[in-house]
Amino acid sequence: MSPLLVLVGPPGAGKSTVGQVLAERLSVAYRDTDADIEALAGKPIPDIFVDEGEPHFRELEVRAVAAAVAEHDGVVALGGGAVLAEATRELLADCRVVYLEVALADAVKRVGLDVPRPLLAVNPRATWRELMEARRPLYQEVATITVDTHGRTPEQVAEATIDALDLRK
Repeated sequence: MSPLLVLVGPPGAGKSTVGQVLAERLSVAYRDTDADIEALAGKPIPDIFVDEGEPHFRELEVRAVAAAVAEHDGVVALGGGAVLAEATRELLADCRVVYLEVALADAVKRVGLDVPRPLLAVNPRATWRELMEARRPLYQEVATITVDTHGRTPEQVAEATIDALDLRK
């Protein structure tokens, strides 16, 4: 079993929202690995970062992605940094992966600067740019397709994804 598709991209790309729309349109289940991590740890992600640190969170993330890829046959949304782990990138090699590309201005509007995002806590705009410089090549490496989210609603992004992957029933 493997997911119908996996969504990757930075914070603010719309992975969770678009993932839910895609799952509904494709009549499959939706799974968010960030929610899996919170359930596994018994606490919110920002608390994991504070209490155990980013390396511990990344270990949980690799396990959550491995479980989702092995057990879920619907739509899976990964956390923005999941692609940092080589083990995760290897797991994604056999999956249909959609990279949701987003511009900084759009990400800022979507994420908001007061939302608890551990890696964006200090100087969010500059930090987001730095994250993207490091992560963009990894998103591109794992992606089957890239969908630009600029100026599109989640429904339009979902439709573009379905069309690009030829998933019409």
